[in-house]
Amino acid sequence: MKNLIIFLFLFGSVGNTFSQKELNDYLKTAAENNASLKMAFSEYRAALEMLPQAKALPDPNLMFQYFTTPVYQEMGIQRFSLSASQAFPWFGQLKAKEQVAAEMAKAKYQAFIDERNKLFKEVKEIYFKLYVQNKSVEITTENLKLLQSMRELVRIGFESGKGSFVNVLRTDMEIAEMGNKLEYFKDSKWPLQAEFEKSLNTKISAALIFPDTLWKDTLASVKSILIDSIAIHNPSLKKMDYDIASWEKQIEASKKMGYPSFSLGITYTNMSKRPEPNGRIHENGKDMYMFPEIGLMLPIYRKKYNAMLNEAKFRSESASYEKLNMTSELNSELEMAYRDYLDAQRRMILYDRLYKLAKNTRELLLSTFSTSGTEFEEVLRMQEQELMYALELEDARAMLNSSVAEINYLTGKQ
Repeated sequence: MKNLIIFLFLFGSVGNTFSQKELNDYLKTAAENNASLKMAFSEYRAALEMLPQAKALPDPNLMFQYFTTPVYQEMGIQRFSLSASQAFPWFGQLKAKEQVAAEMAKAKYQAFIDERNKLFKEVKEIYFKLYVQNKSVEITTENLKLLQSMRELVRIGFESGKGSFVNVLRTDMEIAEMGNKLEYFKDSKWPLQAEFEKSLNTKISAALIFPDTLWKDTLASVKSILIDSIAIHNPSLKKMDYDIASWEKQIEASKKMGYPSFSLGITYTNMSKRPEPNGRIHENGKDMYMFPEIGLMLPIYRKKYNAMLNEAKFRSESASYEKLNMTSELNSELEMAYRDYLDAQRRMILYDRLYKLAKNTRELLLSTFSTSGTEFEEVLRMQEQELMYALELEDARAMLNSSVAEINYLTGKQ
């Protein structure tokens, strides 16, 4: 697994992309432990092992013949023979097969890169959701404490004759409702953390670390450039390019497989002396060599080779159509992600302003209530608005970064 980490940092270091250490540590853990990423990397390494197989010659043929009944010939008695031969494909066939394997290995590498980028995107998205959940607990807890302090203020006002007991009851209702909401936010942590641990493929025993305020990721390019980047840098499309190239190389290999192949060999024949009643024949019993032996294998069954050639052509055509369809889908996904990015930017500006206005208004209304004992209902309503705007602001921050993560994934920026 150490080789995988070295590979990741050589060809796609996560540390160069993000300056936030909290997230970097989790990305590194995911890269080290995620089973899907390990599988993709093993697939790539397996594809590399196809290269020496593709360019290797067929195994040589060695044959031994032993005659249980010796064969008497003029030159002696033939007892056994030993032959060896080596087949040779048509010129360029092995090179073509090697090129096919090389293109397939490149496709597997791009599949690995895509799996890595997808994993990092998923880890970031879940991390941002966990950040929102953590801030929701924090913000709701603060608002619950504020309500409890307001209840004490209402109670004192009621006892001093500046307010109605209804205000106390309404505050109790708000406290109960907000307490229930707080418990929901706390319970929401566990399914998210389980999903996070699944991506990291490890159990998280310590508390997750989050920044006080989520940083703001930005895009380095305008939408038109981002769309162009998909065609150039997206690993899935690059994988399709190599798939198409491999089938085009397979077309060439299929043509060469339809050409004759030949073999060269040598045979050794053992000859022992035989008795000659009428005298001795010259070189009786001398071993015999026959060299060379030349064989030719003719691919006369053309239906098989034509089918191989047609298959490669149709596979290449199918991959080309698949790439076109994938390009359209990726462009559509980028349009939606870019829309979410712009919407998140607007929401951040909007809810930051509304939150500040709601907070100032609530403080003014609360001050008025403290002196006159009136407009408490408006205090509660504004306090509820303040909480909503605070939560929406954190959600917008997370949505902005998730949109950037999605766009970076689609454009292959990692």
